[in-house]
Amino acid sequence: MIDTKYRNIQCRIIYQPLLISISFSHFLNTDKCIIGGILDGRYRFGFENGIIYHNTRKNSTQHNFVAYALPTDLRNTFNVTRELCKLYRQKSLLTGGHSSLVSLRTFRAYANNFLIPYVTASLSKTDMGIRSDERDFLVSIMPSLVQPLEDLIRYHKWEKFAYIYSGEEALQRYQTLSSRLSPKKYDIELRQVGDKLKTRELLKSFRDSGRHRIVCDTVGNDSVVILSQASVLGMITQSYHFIFLDLDISDANMDFFLYGGMNVTGFQLMNKTNENYLILQKKWSKIRANKTSRLNGTQDLNPLYGYSDNSIKTLTALAYDVTRVFAKTTELLERYGCLPIFRAREARPCSSTGITGSRHDYDLLKYTKQVQFRSITGLIAFDANGERTNHTLQVLGLRPTGLEEVGIWDQSANPRLKLYGVNGQNRSRDLNKTIIVTTVLESPFVMMKHPKESYTGNDRYEGYCVDLLAQINEHHKFKFEIRARNDSKYGAMDANGNWDGMILELIKGDADIALAPLTINSDRERVIDFTKPYMSLGVSIMIKKPQNTRPSVFSFLHPLSYEIWLSIIFAYLGVSVVLFLVSRFSPDEWYTVEQGTLSCAPSTEGDIDRVEPRDKKENNFGIQNSLWFSMGALMQQGCEVSPRCLSGRIVGGVWWFFTLIIISSYTANLAAFLTVERMSSPINSAEDLVNRKDISYGIQRSGATEQFFSSSNTDIYQRMWQRINTTVPSPMTDSAEEGISRVRHSNGKYVFMLESTMNEYQNQQKPCDTMKVGSNLDSKSYGIGVTRERSLLRDELTLAILQLGEDGVLDTLKKKWWYDKGECGVQSDSVDQANALSLSNVAGIFYILIVGMGVAMFVAISEFYWRSRAQSNKEKVSLSHALKAKIRMSVTGEKGMPTYPIMRPVNQMACEKALLPRDKESPALIKRGQTSV
Repeated sequence: MIDTKYRNIQCRIIYQPLLISISFSHFLNTDKCIIGGILDGRYRFGFENGIIYHNTRKNSTQHNFVAYALPTDLRNTFNVTRELCKLYRQKSLLTGGHSSLVSLRTFRAYANNFLIPYVTASLSKTDMGIRSDERDFLVSIMPSLVQPLEDLIRYHKWEKFAYIYSGEEALQRYQTLSSRLSPKKYDIELRQVGDKLKTRELLKSFRDSGRHRIVCDTVGNDSVVILSQASVLGMITQSYHFIFLDLDISDANMDFFLYGGMNVTGFQLMNKTNENYLILQKKWSKIRANKTSRLNGTQDLNPLYGYSDNSIKTLTALAYDVTRVFAKTTELLERYGCLPIFRAREARPCSSTGITGSRHDYDLLKYTKQVQFRSITGLIAFDANGERTNHTLQVLGLRPTGLEEVGIWDQSANPRLKLYGVNGQNRSRDLNKTIIVTTVLESPFVMMKHPKESYTGNDRYEGYCVDLLAQINEHHKFKFEIRARNDSKYGAMDANGNWDGMILELIKGDADIALAPLTINSDRERVIDFTKPYMSLGVSIMIKKPQNTRPSVFSFLHPLSYEIWLSIIFAYLGVSVVLFLVSRFSPDEWYTVEQGTLSCAPSTEGDIDRVEPRDKKENNFGIQNSLWFSMGALMQQGCEVSPRCLSGRIVGGVWWFFTLIIISSYTANLAAFLTVERMSSPINSAEDLVNRKDISYGIQRSGATEQFFSSSNTDIYQRMWQRINTTVPSPMTDSAEEGISRVRHSNGKYVFMLESTMNEYQNQQKPCDTMKVGSNLDSKSYGIGVTRERSLLRDELTLAILQLGEDGVLDTLKKKWWYDKGECGVQSDSVDQANALSLSNVAGIFYILIVGMGVAMFVAISEFYWRSRAQSNKEKVSLSHALKAKIRMSVTGEKGMPTYPIMRPVNQMACEKALLPRDKESPALIKRGQTSV
């Protein structure tokens, strides 16, 4: 199957056996060397990656490995023998892997018989009681644990202690140790660990008998069981001391044992700052993040109770180093021209009656033992007997922050064991020298004073971090020298595991502490130490501050939506029509008015009949009055007419209630919309950034923000990271200042994501055109970085920071540099100006008033003209005379219509005279024939 993670590398994976072959070696005309490994399946990850590393690295070697990795049960000698024979049939040049006490002697016997070296990663020959000589083909890469344990026991002057073991290998180590300690002087009680209940009873017996010094030769879950039961029994006080031989004890969770004073000592073989370790750890972290493994049965993917399986285990690292031994051995063979001889060597099947060795076989053993290099587990070197030599072990001790290095065991040193800081000794050794403080110029944390020529030494700098360092120095006096870097690199790890910036200075020892806005993260914690945080923060979003959006001319319409305005108009028209209809159909709305005109009609005899005035029915709610009534109610001004009928009053009451609610709601919202100048921001969250295609966003390279996006498993942040990497030109910047400048000059089309502390500070600086939007995308902290060689100094700094936090000094310093020195403070009178209405707020109302008055004038003039025209037609006069008369009457109030004799019909004149009353008592009727014309 093709592993797409490694281009040009073809790994044919067969679990029984597992074959890792490199296909491109045929195209490079390189020669292949066959090697084999017999492995514990849980730790095969290191062996596989060691082969891949050798076959893919760029060097001068002209050979590649074809590796047969055979996972098997190491406690079954039959299986071990069968797998070894498979490797011998494949013409394996070198073999190696894991072993157990049962199988170790089998490996040794077969290696010596077939003259093929076997490099074991699990056990030390010395610890397992195997005596060997220069012709022994078994080589042990696992260092002895008995020697450092013996030195530690002698250092603490233990003469009475318990020894708890959990396996045959641990029992054999005890036998080796007891042979070195005089039974007359040392009282040792040997017990085997069991399940939780048995272990609790075992520890209880030690507690009651006063045997409070205990050596735990256990691994994995057994170590955790001992710790958990010791906590249950209260064996976490200062009178108890546990020594663990588990080389992975640093992965155990020690949170329950930090404050009781219990002494815990352990050893660590791996160098976690080594380049190969960092590369291997990065690959393993990716596998853990994806919750899958490229190899079935690699390290145990399930956490062992209190153990963390997110880090590489020691046996995995040793399996990796076995492949490095293979590589260095073949390089020596190649250098001396011996490699072709071994590639041409015939297979050595186990069915052979005997192997005739040659001097070249012993040359291979000699070259294997001559290998010397530094790798994940430190210096790899062997003595003449094939035992690892000149190696070092870190001595770990329980501190308030967990297991930390408290000393070192160096086999080549005299004395081999060196502990520092024990019982308060040498506590001031970190404080007696001048501390080199590395930093970067970042406002407001560290800044140069101006003019530069006027200051020297530490006085050249000012800022939050400088004041913080001065406050710390008041609590714990020490000499320091500040050195600012020329670049802005805090420290990031590249693909090869190499660091840069301030982190590299701490790793190399060029500086003692790094005081800057340095984010605490897991990668940095693996190579340097950090104090307790002095400031909390998170990744935030900076945008260009949008212009204040003042209310528009018709902003008084904004309290209600356009849909509501349209609904009000339709409701107004509908109510007016309904009121008109119900008034027409209701008898109560009709009333009688007297006819005001008399008429005469000629009879058949030539006389004139008088016609009496008739009653006329009228209704106030015509369509015009209905519209006017609804308008008056809507404007809450009332009207001169009101409905009389019940149905009309129901319509009017419902309409009044409707207008009451609408007008009240409108009035309540009107003040806010007219007096508040709203700031419309196009971005308010990370989701808005993802959805906006017209706005680009970027981050600073080689910083904690880049690491946050690149390693985040959140979908939205992964999408943002992908867009940042694919956008051309790149939105990433080399410094925070460059990103802020792009925000200010991109007219709102660029958004910069940076740490919230820097965001808040820049928003208070002129030209005051940036702002922070939304909440922080994550949560993290700033801490002071300390080199691993200054662990005691770290403790002093941590105590000082905690004290400053309790005294409120940290808050005072932040207020001083962020806000008191800010340049964008809000003026007191600005609020009053924001609440006062300006002409632009209500200009639309004036426009409506002007338009209404104009319409009214137009209607009045039109009506004036129309009435004058009608009057001229009625009076039979010219239009000009009618207009003049109307104007005169409008100005003076006098009737100005000119009187001209008008010829009227004779019968009309007679009718008028006949209608004149004869006397005061009888004005009613004129009888036919009594009046003559």
